[in-house]
Amino acid sequence: MSGQERDLAEVIAINRPSRRRCVQPLPTGGRCRNWAGPSGRCRIHETDEPPPAAVDPSREASTDPSRVEEFVAGVLSFLRRRITGAYDIDVFGFDRDLTEQVILPLARPLYQSYFRVRTTGLEHVPDTGGALLVANHAGALPFDAIMTKIALLDEHPAHRNLRELAADLALRLPVVGALARKTGNTLAHDDDAVRLLKDGELVGVWPEGFKGIGKPFSQRYKLERFGRGGYVRVALRAGTPIIPVAIIGSEETYPIVGNVRWLARLLDLPYFPITWQFPLLGPLGLLPLPSRWFIEFGAPIAVTGLPPDAADDPMLVLELSERVRDTVQQMLYRNLMGRRSVFL
Repeated sequence: MSGQERDLAEVIAINRPSRRRCVQPLPTGGRCRNWAGPSGRCRIHETDEPPPAAVDPSREASTDPSRVEEFVAGVLSFLRRRITGAYDIDVFGFDRDLTEQVILPLARPLYQSYFRVRTTGLEHVPDTGGALLVANHAGALPFDAIMTKIALLDEHPAHRNLRELAADLALRLPVVGALARKTGNTLAHDDDAVRLLKDGELVGVWPEGFKGIGKPFSQRYKLERFGRGGYVRVALRAGTPIIPVAIIGSEETYPIVGNVRWLARLLDLPYFPITWQFPLLGPLGLLPLPSRWFIEFGAPIAVTGLPPDAADDPMLVLELSERVRDTVQQMLYRNLMGRRSVFL
């Protein structure tokens, strides 16, 4: 290489932009992927305002006097209502104040930071009036019901509460049963469900039941039979739409690889699961795996315009039930194809 060529190479090396990515955040989330110049930004964002310095949210919250005062005021207001009895509990045992102020805030970190739930299709859920939400069920423990409830309360424009239909076993368990009723769960009985829907409530049902939540990991995202279509009869009697819901991520929280049937019978349980992490990791195995969740609310399936005795027609009920099941199954397949990673 001649001296002139070496000088030219040195000039190019000195003036070559740094091979770093642009640090400018995008409105859609994430950062710009263009190569950065000396300023740390690409040519497009060179004149933009510098991004704000990163702040630890927990530290900011703890040092912001207004937030501390707001939190203390909220706690005092809640305690005042509990002491004076200025709160309502409906005929099914639902305590809205306790649910929204205490119980769901305890579960919200799971929704926001652990499972990192994303939602779509919330525009299909009405702002007012009754609707029956029908979803897939999986994951050994019913985290899917809790995450769906938080999604509707936090992210729906009308901040709606979901009233879940629960199995008798869940409501008979000590402590768990009482908490379930206080958070809006009620026994999966046709008359109770119809009453809730006619009262304008959102009602959630997981028709796969224990067969869905206890199925092996090898059968993940393959729907079990949706019972005998009882939920369809409920929607027909109440005259409310059926909203299919597909939940991605619940299957990976507790991947079930076995079922100790004799122990389940001994404990009077529908199943006793062996998962990837339990009992191998002992008590630590009770923690769910941090899969990334995605919940899609599908377009409503209307049941209006049918004859008054439609709920008593077993063929019509079965046909509608299979239609709902097929819709949820296709939603699951579509979202699985678009998922890039289980945990990231």
